[in-house]
Amino acid sequence: MQDTSAAFKGLYDIVLRLRSPGGCPWDLEQTPRSLRGDLIEETYECVEAIDEQDPAHIKEELGDLFLLVTMLSSMHQEEGLFSVADVLTGVSEKLIRRHPHVFGDLQVKDSHEVLDNWARIKVEQEGRKPKDSRLDQVSQALPPLDRAYKLQKQAAKAGFDWPCMEGVVRKIEEELGEVSDAVSSLQGLAGETPSGTLESATDAVEAELGDLLFSVVNLCRFLNVEPSVALQRTNGTFTKRFKYVEKRMGEIAQEMNQDNLALMDGFWEEAKSTR
Repeated sequence: MQDTSAAFKGLYDIVLRLRSPGGCPWDLEQTPRSLRGDLIEETYECVEAIDEQDPAHIKEELGDLFLLVTMLSSMHQEEGLFSVADVLTGVSEKLIRRHPHVFGDLQVKDSHEVLDNWARIKVEQEGRKPKDSRLDQVSQALPPLDRAYKLQKQAAKAGFDWPCMEGVVRKIEEELGEVSDAVSSLQGLAGETPSGTLESATDAVEAELGDLLFSVVNLCRFLNVEPSVALQRTNGTFTKRFKYVEKRMGEIAQEMNQDNLALMDGFWEEAKSTR
């Protein structure tokens, strides 16, 4: 197996060559801001590979993440803001500092105590400003589904939580009923309806759907399921089955349209039984 240090240096040297005069025009045009979308996309592609349990695919996607992290670090190094070595040294020092139960003498009972110590170390040793609210610890830059999940976890740490999962399920049923009522109200606005009234009814539907989604995320939390990962999995399943329907409709020379919905539904059921 190749030496890890040599392998990382090889990647680092390639990135420097790509970004140097005479390197790749595309790479030279990139900035930290331009690579934000790529970083998110590659992260989700890595999650997909992990879900597939495909080692070769996981290895490839991790390589893409290593490339982006190395490139982003080197861009800041070019500006003299910090070096790639600073990034690596910084995270190594942080890991040691935040794991006194591993690299020191501190004793902990469980992972919850580890996280409590982690939060305290950030304030007491690293000089982080204490948050006005524990919810402020959750980044506003997270995708909404992930942020909802983490907000709920923080609230639960303070004891603000449902006592049992049955309560969460009842809440979902309640929110679903409120969505239905809001939709009925919107559909009931016919004819010469003032624009403000219609806008208000549309806003109500949006608010109720948000409440429903938030409640479903809560159920995910109770069952220790990452909602974004679960949804990503379903997206993959839907894509696979829809492609099957497209293929079967093509085989019988039928168009994909509303008139052929019964045919498409039949092929969808076939797809569900096809691995």
